[in-house]
Amino acid sequence: MDDVLKKYLPERAVSPCLALIKETGVHLKIVNERVTRHGDYRKMPNGQHQITVNANLNKYRFLITLVHEIAHLVAFGKYGRHIKPHGIEWKKTFQFMMLPFIRPEIFPSKLLPILANHFKNPKASSDTDAKLSVALKSFDFRDDSKSYVFELPYGSVFRMYNGKLFQKGKKRVKRYECIELASGKMYLFQPNAEVELMN
Repeated sequence: MDDVLKKYLPERAVSPCLALIKETGVHLKIVNERVTRHGDYRKMPNGQHQITVNANLNKYRFLITLVHEIAHLVAFGKYGRHIKPHGIEWKKTFQFMMLPFIRPEIFPSKLLPILANHFKNPKASSDTDAKLSVALKSFDFRDDSKSYVFELPYGSVFRMYNGKLFQKGKKRVKRYECIELASGKMYLFQPNAEVELMN
């Protein structure tokens, strides 16, 4: 397991993550990319606890996702299964478990203030925190054909990963109104959604 984790985690995070995995008795599966999630936790019918994390994540997002999912197991164990999956009990658990990792030996210095701000009130997904999401994506292999919704000019047409075409509209408080061209329906897009500009 140690050798496997070295491929996916920052070097200084390998030992503490391995200790967390052993301590909680969780079964970690590294899986192919899923567009809708970075990872998940579930209790299996046989009582075993399983966490899956996408193999394509950069090492910093992989670490955050792994601890995020282990925090579900720990929070359910401590507070019971009646708690909300991303409620206050999970947030406190996640904050506590991430604290030893938010150090310059593990994360690049440009990420530390963004992480510190995020973990004041962690979200259900790091993607819903646009600043953190864009900062983490800067460590991904970048596809030059992709743009973020916030970078596109008003009125431009873009394609999603599923092939659907949208036209960018005005910004609400945080998200952008975009019209699906085929149906005329309006959808709200996070500013950090990655899309392909068509015009």
